[in-house]
Amino acid sequence: MVHVAPTSHRRAARASHRGHRSADGPIQLTTWIGLTFAMILGLVLTGRSHVGVRAAGITLLVMLVPLTVAVFGAAVRRGIGSGKAALCTAAALAVVLLKFFL
Repeated sequence: MVHVAPTSHRRAARASHRGHRSADGPIQLTTWIGLTFAMILGLVLTGRSHVGVRAAGITLLVMLVPLTVAVFGAAVRRGIGSGKAALCTAAALAVVLLKFFL
């Protein structure tokens, strides 16, 4: 009888990296719009009176700040894409940071 190793000991099949490129051009417009929309949503949620909703808004903004900074860092290397959308995202980030520090 042939012994077959259990599934957990077998080597995993390699994932196909077809179509995956690490630096494939400037930041897309939808990325900027999505970040801006999420920050505005976070600001709206923090303005609500319910404690849980306010906490959800603060959590969203705390997660978005490092992500947005990382996207701006990637934009420096890869290209900004839409300058107007990046400016709107930068303005939203400034409002969020002012809300946290003031």
